[in-house]
Amino acid sequence: MKKQAVLVALALAALAPLSQARDTVLHIPLADVLAMPESVGKLDGSVKFYLAGQPTPKVIKTLGSDTAHDQTSGVGKSDDFGCKWAALSALIKFQAKAKQMGANAVVDIVSGRSDFKDGTNFECDAGNIIIRVGLRGSYAQVKD
Repeated sequence: MKKQAVLVALALAALAPLSQARDTVLHIPLADVLAMPESVGKLDGSVKFYLAGQPTPKVIKTLGSDTAHDQTSGVGKSDDFGCKWAALSALIKFQAKAKQMGANAVVDIVSGRSDFKDGTNFECDAGNIIIRVGLRGSYAQVKD
């Protein structure tokens, strides 16, 4: 009986860190996502992505704004890779909608809960189990 109680106590102690919420905010270069081997074939280059604060070609026409949120399991992934993976999924969603709308770019992209603006990086939230990326941008036709 004592042995079982000790085993239960050890099991509960091992699970205790999982119950502690973690919310790590990371800033990841968008260029790293676009350069991922996993992006090949998923992002076809017909739609370009421009973060708010990044130099953008001349916008000919704006076609509305939208959000693209995605998340992935953080289990077995580094925070960095999980953030890139979730961002890639969000960009794939933007690309599909941009094509439907006749846009060749998504511009003024901000990220995170506080509309993080940076010409190089996007914001990602990594928790104990879930890694999340939220992007908001405008569909546009830009001059090539």
